[in-house]
Formats: sequence, C-alpha cells, structure tokens
Amino acid sequence: MEITNKKAFFDHTILERLEAGIALHGAEVKAVKSGHADLSGSYVRIIGDEAFLINAKIFPYEFSRPEGFDENRTRKLLLHRQEIVVLKTKTAGAGLTIVPISLYLKSGLIKIQIAIAKSKKAWDKKQAIKKHDLERDLEVDLGIEGY
Repeated sequence: MEITNKKAFFDHTILERLEAGIALHGAEVKAVKSGHADLSGSYVRIIGDEAFLINAKIFPYEFSRPEGFDENRTRKLLLHRQEIVVLKTKTAGAGLTIVPISLYLKSGLIKIQIAIAKSKKAWDKKQAIKKHDLERDLEVDLGIEGY
C-alpha cells in the first residue's frame, strides 16, 4: 500500500525529501491502510513549532461510523524539533514550499514522505509533457513495451 502524489512531481521540482509520521484518528488508519486517501492539492505548513498536513483527503472507512468524520481535516505531522527548524529556515524566504509525496506503511506505522520543492513555471510543465510524449513515441517506434 502506497499512495503517491503524482501531481507534486508535475507541479514542483523536488529538492530534498524527508520522512515524517502522521497523527491519525482510529478510522483514518484503516482507511489509509486500505488505500482510501488522496494527496493531490495538499501541502505542509509550519505553524509555530509544529508541522501540519493541510488539504489531504482521507476518505471514510466503509465499516466505520460516518458521524463527525471530516475527510479534509488538518493533520499534525510528527517531526523532531530540529527537523522542523530546518524546514522552516529552508523555506522561509527562498520561494520554496513543502509538499507531501507519498503515504506508506513502514513496519506497521503509517509514514508520509514530504519534500522541499520549488514550483515549476508553465513552460517547464510544457517541456516535461513534450519530453514524455517524445519518449513514448520512441518506445512505440522501437516496439518497447512500457506504456
């Protein structure tokens, strides 16, 4: 089970990666373990001395009670204080952002991989699409199975 944020790779240039824990409530854990989450459009914000995952969707677990469940709830990330200071200083004035890349299980615990990233310009995105299309056409012409 791994949930990836493919949009983050398209919209941002990834500079540095970091692993963090995430604070979840009961039914959210089972929902994530069954793959019912979406990281697209989400980001990490540091407020005070804590890091929070904002706008990530964890859909309700089908066998739990739906009362009071908020799928867009802001969730706290579990990082050491030194890691939070590093993230805060690197993103302070450099025009960088922190985006979640993937949500996965590691020895029974749910972890999230976050990255310090720089937003791509529109022409960078167009170049990436063009490069991907050329690679696909080349593989089709050569008969390589990959897509």
